[in-house]
Amino acid sequence: MGVFDIVPTGVLTGDNVRKLFEFAKENNFAIPAIVSDLVSEFASDRLILVIECHFFLNSKCCPRGCQVRDVRCSYCDVLQLSFRDIKSPIILQVSQGGSAYFVGKGVANDKQQASIAGAIAAAHHIRIAAKAYGVPVVLHSDHCAHKLLPWFDGMLEADEAYFKQHGEPLFSSHMLDLSEESKEANIATCVKYFKRMAPLGLWLEMEIGITGGEEDGVDNTGVDNAALYTQPEDVYDVHAALSAISPNFSIAAAFGNVHGVYKPGNVRLQPELLGKHQAFTSQKLGGKQEKPLFLVFHGGSGSTKEEIATAVSHGVVKMNVDTDTQFAYLCGIRDFILNKKDYLLQQVGNPEGADKPNKKYYDPRVWVREGEKTLVERAKEACKDLGNVARL
Repeated sequence: MGVFDIVPTGVLTGDNVRKLFEFAKENNFAIPAIVSDLVSEFASDRLILVIECHFFLNSKCCPRGCQVRDVRCSYCDVLQLSFRDIKSPIILQVSQGGSAYFVGKGVANDKQQASIAGAIAAAHHIRIAAKAYGVPVVLHSDHCAHKLLPWFDGMLEADEAYFKQHGEPLFSSHMLDLSEESKEANIATCVKYFKRMAPLGLWLEMEIGITGGEEDGVDNTGVDNAALYTQPEDVYDVHAALSAISPNFSIAAAFGNVHGVYKPGNVRLQPELLGKHQAFTSQKLGGKQEKPLFLVFHGGSGSTKEEIATAVSHGVVKMNVDTDTQFAYLCGIRDFILNKKDYLLQQVGNPEGADKPNKKYYDPRVWVREGEKTLVERAKEACKDLGNVARL
């Protein structure tokens, strides 16, 4: 049995998200999450035109004279990778900063309007692309701190509007990261939003405990190391509060995680703690399920393959690979620029002759594509580490 036996292609919502994560947990694999920051500025500046043009394709006309074939989005290659190369489902997610970048630097963001517009634009694009490639996709928004709740509210309003038209939300899931708040305030806010999300078929990811480092509005660089390890009792309190509303939620419990880049050994991960969370909650629920929790792995850059495998064995179904994929995306572009430097200094004239044109080197589609290639290879590596290969 594979993923296609239990869920359809395209963006998943409602119980289909839970079915996918249940399948992952039962079969001991997790799904990498790729973030929207990996969209080129060339694509982001013109992406709205893609969505607008989509509705005019049948008549072969397009407002404002744009051409769909000229616009590229790096998500497309990640999606293509999923289906064509290693046959795996994938999670595509937007961050608050990445969403603002997605819609373009010319839009103000003092009230999160750029982040809201960018997230919605990305969601519509991913829905179109996922259908075209025939890939199961979880469409997710990542870390939302308390001060960024207007961004969350804007996306949720878009979900509600989309639900009225299509009977499902625009996104698959959203994350609330209220780890800076007290446990009580964190849980109370999650409950408040989850009651609104559950009727739409939205999955909720929440964070309890602190992931170190800095990520999209949450700066935990100076916290006490002891705060980087969530206690089993806290995880159970979250489960008890949210399961009373819906089973469609996951928990990012801290086990020494730190966002950003670090050398192996500089951060002490204890993924075995996740097993204790599962055992404690299982015991509280009567022992009917060995792993009742859906767990999420944040801040995994620099983790050993053994640490990743241990986390997955204890019920991690999603792992963010943001930092590593950002660097991988850069590598292809960097190497192209360095290797083709003499072809990029001017429009005409290169080592092959003073009259030789250089358009085929400086065309953004050429060097952006090199970044896409290295991104795809890093995504493949993440899938292999997580056991997410040949799962469709």
